[in-house]
Amino acid sequence: MGPGPGPGEALLDRLLAEAQGAAPMDLPDLVDRCASAIGLRQIAVYVIDLQQRQLVPLTDGLPSLDVDSSTAGEAYRTLSLQLEETLRTDELTAWLPLVDGAERLGVLGIRTAVFDATRLRRCRMLAAVLAMVITSKRAYSDSFARRARSEPMRLPAEMLRAFLPPRTIGNTKVISTGALEPAYRIGGDAFDHSLTQSTLHAAILDSMGHNLASGLTTAVALAGCRNARRAGADLPQLVDTVDQALAQWLPDQYCTGILSQLDLNDGVFRWINCGHPPPLLIRDRQVLGQALERTPQPPMGLAAQFSDAPHEVNEVALEAGDRVLFYTDGVTEARVDGGGQLGLERFTDSIIRATASGKLAPEALRVLIHSILDGQRNQLRDDATILLIEWLPQGR
Repeated sequence: MGPGPGPGEALLDRLLAEAQGAAPMDLPDLVDRCASAIGLRQIAVYVIDLQQRQLVPLTDGLPSLDVDSSTAGEAYRTLSLQLEETLRTDELTAWLPLVDGAERLGVLGIRTAVFDATRLRRCRMLAAVLAMVITSKRAYSDSFARRARSEPMRLPAEMLRAFLPPRTIGNTKVISTGALEPAYRIGGDAFDHSLTQSTLHAAILDSMGHNLASGLTTAVALAGCRNARRAGADLPQLVDTVDQALAQWLPDQYCTGILSQLDLNDGVFRWINCGHPPPLLIRDRQVLGQALERTPQPPMGLAAQFSDAPHEVNEVALEAGDRVLFYTDGVTEARVDGGGQLGLERFTDSIIRATASGKLAPEALRVLIHSILDGQRNQLRDDATILLIEWLPQGR
């Protein structure tokens, strides 16, 4: 038999066992004990705020860190280890990203005098354990939700966010990542994505209005879409299910949207457009104008009342590295300085700038939505939602 686990690995085993029964905000104490046992001076856990602008510490008394200007933020943006020397001390601070699957959760800050290969390995193991623990506990912890928020959230936004999937999902072949603004005041927008072994399912939805009824419409549409999808329905049946549900329960409401499927093996992208702005195709860091523009179907909730025609499924073969971007009209109708609308042309320019430097898809989307918000002084008049899909058949 080979040697058993070393003291660091054994401690991580114990941390995982203790974390299963710990309250969410007990994690800093568990991490502190782990740091001391493996010869580190301090480990601090930072989680990302709702708008991905600040890294917020779980430990009271530590300052929040700006994502765009700090070394910790660089670790979050690039998903890479970053080292930082501490002035007037003999300490080194290492920043490790906290990632669960493809979802960026925050960073781990590690203070130590020496950062060798053994410590790095143990810290990576700790980061992996903490990411899973945070994901499992934040779903039911108000403590995590409070840490991630910088202002009160309105009721329609609270309801819709309870239905949303993780911001980013993916595997070795695909990444899907979404963003919604205004983060605390969304009314009727939502996105959805889900993975099977061979298919990415993705949708974007925009209900009429900007109030609680709009949120209810979107919630019913999301539930109908998921219910049909999980029963094995194809795209036309998904749209039919949402149509019938809205016509029965919310007959005065309707919802535009795009429901789609991406075959992860051959890159065939299929979609139905229900009265929504057409998706955009990004290839070689350029937006291919009108590449995915097709005649839209009626909005969901109206088709069941006025038409029994079959839903038309559109199809196109993607190339490796292609990105498909969905957006709601609140994006292009956002006001810019001077009083005009952002418009599709300027939005396209923003996409090109956000993707020009080869950023990872979630980071490119973060930069894109922030460029729109900053142009609005963070005061959007309507919901602005973006969903970005990247097909990577070679896992590059």
